[in-house]
Amino acid sequence: MIDWATWQPRQRANLCFIVREEMILLIRKKRGFGVGKINGPGGKVDPGETPLASALRETFEELGIKPLGAEQRGELHFQFRDGYSLYCTVFLAHDFTGEPRETDEAVPLWTPLDAIPYDEMWADDRHWLPLLLRGAHFRAWFEFDGERLLRRKIVVRGR
Repeated sequence: MIDWATWQPRQRANLCFIVREEMILLIRKKRGFGVGKINGPGGKVDPGETPLASALRETFEELGIKPLGAEQRGELHFQFRDGYSLYCTVFLAHDFTGEPRETDEAVPLWTPLDAIPYDEMWADDRHWLPLLLRGAHFRAWFEFDGERLLRRKIVVRGR
């Protein structure tokens, strides 16, 4: 079992979901961690960078847009059996400037909120993304063996 109280991530990252008019802006990753999967834009936090600054930078790099009013809503802790560990800050925005476009990193996918393709996403997403969409704040812990979700714990902190 993982001792989450003393756990330290090898890497820090972020996700930034944009929801507008009953649609969510997702991406299909073209390279890097999770290549081929559908997720929100995001990526690694660079040294000296805040999670929010990183989320805004990554969203611009992946889609060519700048989220407006992004708010931190969640914290995700991932431990993989191969030793990789990741802490991810989740942001939610309801507006942006620019026009989403395909880049070398991602293909934009506007998706109805009632048709999110969880079968093409990481196995943990179906457990916390609905909480984000309902306006909750949450912390979650996940243990993976490769792409297989072994254990999970989610704590909701209200709206």
